[in-house]
Amino acid sequence: MANHNFSFEGGEELRRIGATWLVSYAYYDHVDKTHKNWAKVSTAKMRAKRYESTRDYHEKWLRYVESMGDMSLSKNTIGLTPQETKAMAKKVLQSMLLTASESNHLESG
Repeated sequence: MANHNFSFEGGEELRRIGATWLVSYAYYDHVDKTHKNWAKVSTAKMRAKRYESTRDYHEKWLRYVESMGDMSLSKNTIGLTPQETKAMAKKVLQSMLLTASESNHLESG
């Protein structure tokens, strides 16, 4: 996976995880447990631990990925095209917002 420099808060962590890997694992985490592209790298366990410890950044990072250039997203080793990555990021964000909305509804109910 290509290294990119992300010049925003949490960017160093995203660089270590990898933008496409983040989307793939978040898709597995929030949308489809059968999706396993994220597991194609030997560092998957380390990245999963980092993913868990950076949850506060995920929404921001996913929004950033949606706006990334295709050339940057095409340099991954988990077999996802830039278009797939962006579509998956959008689905994860939708799932996160739906979950948050349901949680707020239950709390106010």
